[in-house]
Amino acid sequence: MSQKIGLALGSGSARGWAHIGVIEALHEDGIDIDVVAGTSIGALVGAVFAAGKIMEFKEVILDLDWKKILSMLDVVFPKTGLLDGKKVAEFVQNYVQDREIDDFLLPFCAVCTDLKTGEEVRIFQGGVIEAVRASIAVPGIFTPVMMGKRCLVDGGLVNPVPVSVVRKMGADLVIAVDLNHDIVGRNLNIGSKERDKSCHKKEKPRNKVSVKDRVFQELKEKIKNIDVPLFDSMRQWMVREHMPNIFDIILTSINIMENQITQANLRLEPPDILIRPSLGHIKFMDFHRAEEAIYEGYQAAKKELSNWKRLKEV
Repeated sequence: MSQKIGLALGSGSARGWAHIGVIEALHEDGIDIDVVAGTSIGALVGAVFAAGKIMEFKEVILDLDWKKILSMLDVVFPKTGLLDGKKVAEFVQNYVQDREIDDFLLPFCAVCTDLKTGEEVRIFQGGVIEAVRASIAVPGIFTPVMMGKRCLVDGGLVNPVPVSVVRKMGADLVIAVDLNHDIVGRNLNIGSKERDKSCHKKEKPRNKVSVKDRVFQELKEKIKNIDVPLFDSMRQWMVREHMPNIFDIILTSINIMENQITQANLRLEPPDILIRPSLGHIKFMDFHRAEEAIYEGYQAAKKELSNWKRLKEV
């Protein structure tokens, strides 16, 4: 009897485009995936892959620039999050439509966290759009998603690389992708500006103002127009350029936590093949750097698959 192969796609925001490169490498090596689970951006890419639309999705991703990315970020008054996430969901909907997870070509699971109980929530069925939107809801950045009585946020809080979920789905052999192993401390700038690490490929010229900074600027404009004493201190804090902004603080904190959880989980339940692309130079909102991320994912996957085959032959 042939082994059932499962793919666990980890969290990692813009670094998640590396999952596409991993999937391409698996396909080239003739490895057919039977089940897939994803956390956060891993759930987004995993859903498109399970729907059989990954190549069409790749073409659009490679064409992303900061204007297109900004158009998908619906900044809201920061009550439960800075961004609503509905436009991102609409973007994904172009590739998965309003389908039920049960209708996918492959069994799929999106991993979320119940904010009220702290429990891991695994969504195996139902509408895929809400499942993905819940899984990508980074606390403080995206607004949570209500499903019944559950208040759902990013699954990376409890299971950043869902190896255990894929095994629960019946996989005999698990291939896992960890996107965050080399990012802690890389993207928090205090008192100085840090240049991005140069890449093997020549990048297209980009506007000097990042997408993250544009969203932050829009948020500042909203707060500036609110006449509430509480926001006086916030306004003063937000203009201190030597301090990290709210994105940096939230995301670096989450990165530290997810990295620790991932290492602990992988020790308890190691995958059969662990792929770790080198992505520390790609920041949370660098979705326009898809070509780099895909390349890194592809190269890391090819290397690990080669090592795995060599070990099998010994």
